[in-house]
Amino acid sequence: MSEIINKIREELIQNADEKTRVSAERYFKEDVKLYGLKSADVSLISKEHYKTFEDKSKSHVFALCNELWKSGYMEESFVACNWSYNVRKQFEPVDFDIFEKWVSTYVGNWASCDTLCNHTVGTFIEMYPEFLSGLKKWALSKNRWVKRASAVSLIIPARRGKFLDDIFIIADILHSDKDDMVQKGYGWMLKAASEAHPKDVFNYVMIKKATMPRTSLRYAIEKLPAELKAQAMAK
Repeated sequence: MSEIINKIREELIQNADEKTRVSAERYFKEDVKLYGLKSADVSLISKEHYKTFEDKSKSHVFALCNELWKSGYMEESFVACNWSYNVRKQFEPVDFDIFEKWVSTYVGNWASCDTLCNHTVGTFIEMYPEFLSGLKKWALSKNRWVKRASAVSLIIPARRGKFLDDIFIIADILHSDKDDMVQKGYGWMLKAASEAHPKDVFNYVMIKKATMPRTSLRYAIEKLPAELKAQAMAK
C-alpha cells in the first residue's frame, strides 16, 4: 500500500506548479495545503494509477483513500474522492460510518467537501436512502464542513428530482446558519432541486425568504424563471 501512495505523491510533486498553487489559494479563506496542480491533471493522474491496481476491492481502495486523506493535501483528497467513487458498486450500508469519519475528521475546505459529497456520498445516499436520516444529523453538527456536507451530498439526487421532502427538512435545519459556506451549500441544494421542481422550490423560498440569508436565497433561485426570481427577490 505504501508503494502506491509513494508513487502517486511523487507524481503529484513532479507535476506541481508554484503559480497554480498560489492562484488556487485565492479561492479559500482558510489555510489549505496544496501541491499546485489543476484539478483536471489530478483527475488524470488518479485514473492512470487506479488502472494499475491489482486489488480493486473496496477494503483495499478505502485503506488507500484513508492514507491520502490523512496528508491534508487537497490534491490527495481529490484522488481519494475519485478512488472511493470508483468502487461505488461495492458500497454497503456500513460505509456510511467511513464517509462520516472522512467528512468530520479530514475535510477542511469547500473543494474537498464538495468533491467527496457530490459523488461518493451522493451516490451512496441514492443507493441507501435510509441514510438520509444521517444527513439530517450532519446538518445539526457544530462542524461547518459536516453541515455543508449534509446539503451538498444531495446536489446530484436533487437534480434528478429525488428526496425533495428531505431537502426541505435539511434546508429548514440549516436555515439561519451564520456560516457563509453553509448558506451557500444549502442554497446550492435548493437550486439543484429547482431544476426538477421549480414551483415547489419557489413556494418554499417565498415562505422562508423573510428570514433566509440573502446568500442562500440568491443561490436557491438562480435557475428559476426570471419572473419567479423577481418575485423572490422583491422586498
